[in-house]
This record gives sequence, structure tokens and C-alpha cells, in this order.
Amino acid sequence: MSPFDFAPMPNSEGFFGNYGGQIIPPELKEIMDEIGRAYLEIKDTDAYRNELMSLYKHYVGRPSPLYFAKRLTDLCGGAKIYLKREDLNHTGAHKINHCLGEALLAKHMGKTKVLAETGAGQHGVALATACALVGLECEIHMGQVDIEKEHPNVTKMKILGCTVIPVTRGTATLKDAVDSAFEEYLKDPQNFFYAIGSVVGPHPFPMMVRDFQSIIGEEARNQFLEQTGKLPDHILACVGGGSNAIGLFTAFLNDPGVKIYGVEPAGKGLDTPDHSATLTLGTPGSIHGFNCYLLQDEQGQPLPVHSIASGLDYPGVGPQHCYLKDMERVSYTSITDQECLDAFMLLSRREGIIPALESAHAVAYAIKLAATLPKDQSILVNLSGRGDKDADYVAQKLGL
Repeated sequence: MSPFDFAPMPNSEGFFGNYGGQIIPPELKEIMDEIGRAYLEIKDTDAYRNELMSLYKHYVGRPSPLYFAKRLTDLCGGAKIYLKREDLNHTGAHKINHCLGEALLAKHMGKTKVLAETGAGQHGVALATACALVGLECEIHMGQVDIEKEHPNVTKMKILGCTVIPVTRGTATLKDAVDSAFEEYLKDPQNFFYAIGSVVGPHPFPMMVRDFQSIIGEEARNQFLEQTGKLPDHILACVGGGSNAIGLFTAFLNDPGVKIYGVEPAGKGLDTPDHSATLTLGTPGSIHGFNCYLLQDEQGQPLPVHSIASGLDYPGVGPQHCYLKDMERVSYTSITDQECLDAFMLLSRREGIIPALESAHAVAYAIKLAATLPKDQSILVNLSGRGDKDADYVAQKLGL
């Protein structure tokens, strides 16, 4: 029995409280419902579970390690900091967890081509990898700004046989890539499968991606108990769309002794327009087929957003995060570009671990939080990805 009075997450119509659902035309609703039915039919079958779990173990390299960051902890002088090392997964981030699940589902449904958007390129690389593995055509839409910033990932996608479509409209970043990929998908939804890259979009995607990512928290919970004999006092993760965060949080939602934090990008400052702190400053609205908190103008149109981390600059956010904010189960906070860069370098030079800029937001908040807590407290950070893709960009920015 949960000490929290959670509503179904989600209910039968795909709502998490007031958020989520299917804000889409009837013909698209039929297709989304078909995907939902196919997922519910196969997700608990032995054949599907065994194949997915075998790939997680032998192909991805799961379980990913839980690592006590001793030198970083010593520097902060407070709570012990532990890292869930999703950066060590095959393809370098948590995204492979749901990409394998989605690619197997697409193959089961007889789809011929998988489409998606990508921001930092981590979802794109993971999906191109999964499609190469199961033998499906893959097409990734990516904003031109992100293509230039995350070029190593673009190269990887092409090597893996994926078609990369540059998106130059609007701000030429993640939101525009989603728009472009969705338009292409609507040309032939019977044969195409849209593999949404986070816990966003119309039902069933926020539920499906959450389910695939929940292995992070399940592993971390067991590993933490095994290593320390108790649960962590605090857990945290960066939040853009929110897939790595919900993947960690799900296993701990019913533990009242565990405080949970989602870390958003404050960009150049919350007092400027150049941020992507949706849960901090957004208001309820809808985008890309679902209801959520949204950074929007007076007409309800999404505002341009900014983050140094290409995987976090999205004006919406996953509906379950919106519900958990309203329920006050998760505290959402934010970290600036500069704080992110400082944490990126600090973790690299204290622990020899180069994090993704996205994950460095979580590390930055952990550093701040640890210093305010006693030494017998513990913090678990989801290190959602590695920083290979960001190394050249950071070196150029810092003049290294």
C-alpha cells in the first residue's frame, strides 16, 4: 500500500491526473490505440520479455554499475554522492533502454520503417543501433543547430545506416525536429513506426517509454540496498522530456523516506528568456498531442527555449512529471549553463568521468545539495549519458 494517494499512472485514457492523454485527430488516435494494444499484448509475454532482457544483459551491458564518487564527495564535504552509470551502456546513454523496446515492438507489428526526432543525438544513435540490430529502416530528424553542435553523433547515425534529415525551420532545435518527424510519420502511419524519444507525446508513449526506462531505478534500488544496506536519502536526475528521470524515480515513488528532485535547465538564467525550465516557470497547455506544463506565449504557442544541453531544450515535459509536481512528490529545481559546465569539468577532473552536458545538470545540483547535508546522508544521481558528444563543444567554449 502506497503512503501516497496516487491516481493511476496513467488511467485507461492515458492521463496522469490532468496531463497526458491523446490530443490528436481521430485517425491518428486509431493508430496510437493500435500501438497501445500491441504493447499491452506483448509486453508481459515470455518471448518478448526474454528477448528484451537478454539484449539488456548481453548487448547493452546491464546492469549498469552503481558507483560511489568518493573524491567528489570529499570535495563537497557533506552527503555521499553515488552515480548510476547509464553512461556506460552501449551507445553511451539511457536511451538504448527504450529504443530496443520500441524497435522490437515495431518489428512485432510488421512496420517497415522507424522514424524519430533527436536533440543531442543520443536517442538517434540508440535508435539507429536498435534498428540495425533488428533489421528495420531508420530515419532521424535533427535540428541543424544540434547537428553542428553534436556532430560525432550524426556521424555515428550515418555509419549505422540511418538517414539523417536536417531541420532548418524555427529555432532548428528539438521541438522543430519533433514537428518535422511527425509530419513525415503521418504520410504512412500504417507502415511507419514513430519511436518517440522521451516520456512525451500522445498515449501510449509516456507509459511505454517509462516502462522501458524503469529498469534504471529497479537496478539502482537493489544495488543501493546491497552496497549500503539502506535506501538513498535523496535521488535526482536531469529533466528535459524526462525519460531518464522517470526511469530512476519510478522504483522509489512509494518510499516516503526518499526525497526526489528533477533538475531542469535554467540556461542563461530564469530571469532571461534563454532557459528551458518548463516545470519551474511553465503553465498547463498542450504540445505534440498531449497535455503538460508548457513554456508558452499568450496564444498558447510554444516559446523558443534554450539549454547548453541539446537533449534538454524542449518547451514541454512528460505528463507524469507534471502530475508528480502537482502531487508534491517530486521537487523540480534548475541549474544554469555555467553551473552545468563547472560540474562537467569537476566530475571529469575529480573522478575521471566525462558526463553528458544533460547529466552534468544533475551532477551540478548534487554538488550543491551535498554541501548542505550531513555526512551520513546519501544522494543517488542518474548519470544518464557520457560526454563524448560534448567534448569538442566544451573544449571550444572553454578554450581548452
